[in-house]
Amino acid sequence: MAHLQFKHPRLVTLAVASLAILTVGLAGCSSSNASSSSYKIKNNKVALSTAQIKKNLDTKIITTRQDAQKSLTATYKSAAQNDNYTLSEPYVKINPYKSSPLSALVIFKTSDAVKVTYTVVGKTDKTSITNTVNGGYTKTHQVPVVGLYADYSNQVKITATTKDGKTTTQTLTMKTSALPKYIKDATITTKNVKKSKMDIGKNKLTIVNRTTKQPFAIDADGAVRWYDTNYSQHTIEQWTSGHIMILSKKNVNSDVYNDLIETDYLGRVYEEYGFANKTSSTDGGVETTVIHHDLVELPNHNLLATVSDGSKYKEDTLIEVSHKTGKIVKVIDMKKILPKSMWDKYKKGSDGKVDWLHNNAVDYDKNDNSIVLSNRNQDLTLKLDYKTNHIKWLYSGKKKSSWPKAYRKYVLTPTKGTITTGGQHGLYLLNNGGKNSANSEDFILYDNNINVTNGDKSTSGKYSQAVKYHVNTKNMTIKSTWSYGKTLGKANFTSVIGYAEQQSNGNVLIDFGFKAGGQQSNIIEVTKSGEQVFNATMKNAAAKAYAYRAYRVPFYTSSYVFDATK
Repeated sequence: MAHLQFKHPRLVTLAVASLAILTVGLAGCSSSNASSSSYKIKNNKVALSTAQIKKNLDTKIITTRQDAQKSLTATYKSAAQNDNYTLSEPYVKINPYKSSPLSALVIFKTSDAVKVTYTVVGKTDKTSITNTVNGGYTKTHQVPVVGLYADYSNQVKITATTKDGKTTTQTLTMKTSALPKYIKDATITTKNVKKSKMDIGKNKLTIVNRTTKQPFAIDADGAVRWYDTNYSQHTIEQWTSGHIMILSKKNVNSDVYNDLIETDYLGRVYEEYGFANKTSSTDGGVETTVIHHDLVELPNHNLLATVSDGSKYKEDTLIEVSHKTGKIVKVIDMKKILPKSMWDKYKKGSDGKVDWLHNNAVDYDKNDNSIVLSNRNQDLTLKLDYKTNHIKWLYSGKKKSSWPKAYRKYVLTPTKGTITTGGQHGLYLLNNGGKNSANSEDFILYDNNINVTNGDKSTSGKYSQAVKYHVNTKNMTIKSTWSYGKTLGKANFTSVIGYAEQQSNGNVLIDFGFKAGGQQSNIIEVTKSGEQVFNATMKNAAAKAYAYRAYRVPFYTSSYVFDATK
């Protein structure tokens, strides 16, 4: 999360002496090892070696939660092998892994091979959750049910369909417990809801990914339909397997969020990565976080995360972690890539750390093996070649002439009317890896519109907005192609946090996460024309429990499979 106070100095112009060093540093980016080996500053103890950063973070695979769940999985495996459980009298376990109270596991066998579909019946129109269990036509069935209401006798319809189309339906009643305090107190109200225009399909919910406490998901009515009892901070991402990655901590009394859990919506843990506490960072208060603020799944299924390196500088490093070993296989230290003037004279924060960059988003470009980053405290977005760490383009309100000469050819020129961002969050690519996207450079982000170092002074603090951009790499220009939020004015201005996500139908879901100084979080879905079709406000959240991001995701994906026998 970003600092709540903004007392950062303006960037100073590079001295001639350091310019020569920077030129060498950029030139050395042409090979994968050169950028870290050629950027040397005499007696500079700030730029840590890759080996030291790896040691400071000390990533490893741990099995604490998996070991604790072994007996539960054994129970469900035994049930799956039991011939006595049938569709009319199945095995049912609500909250099967003790961390997801609005989910259930249903197990039974059928005499014929069937495909199974279930529906959690909604209270109103278009709030039912329907999923077809992956795995085709089988005789043994493990049905992961998600989307139950809290403190309610849920009606769950399970339909078995044979290959020739014969169907049998059984309706189960599942009584759930009340919501816990941290979620119940965060009251949700909705308005301007037009369900027929929302991108919700048969199983999509909106995850409210909070900065602290328990995350949850709501339906089109604003009703909670899923939550996780693990305390989480900043990070929830859905992986290609349909699993989710949650940054958590070992127990609720711990100060540091340094466990990354690969889990599912039932609460089963498949992998767990531990990080050393010494690289954690905070923005006020006691609780700290190691991954700060984002991570993404790479094509090889390794994870790429934004972290601190353990020096006096924080939130300016990225690491790739092997999903097989839990070890760091690549380090990107942005101090070795961007001009020294950006970080060398930047003032320390109240925690004694220098938060000169504040990486708050990363996305991987499948088209050209690159990554895009959002650097909040420089009001900067940029793209790097992932193999070489070489800069592909840079965009900020910092004039091209103010950059060292070695960088200027990478600075994008904005077309007339293009929006200059300030303190932006949540940048991610559009058309990523799709048809005809090889030459497409389109992305969306949440523009807080706060002038931290290079933002727009004339509009700073007046509104926040979601913005789409197109980059023309041939002409090295950038153009804003769509935006929403300016008409909402100062009421929806958020100095920190926030997110914008384009939906499959073209709508955009926007999280004004720090509205009214953090007293509210406002999540709005708008059409291309700017029509609101969903507007949810969260109030009375626990301390630091505002919505960092809001995601609209399927519960669950077509790639997700639950199998207690494996």
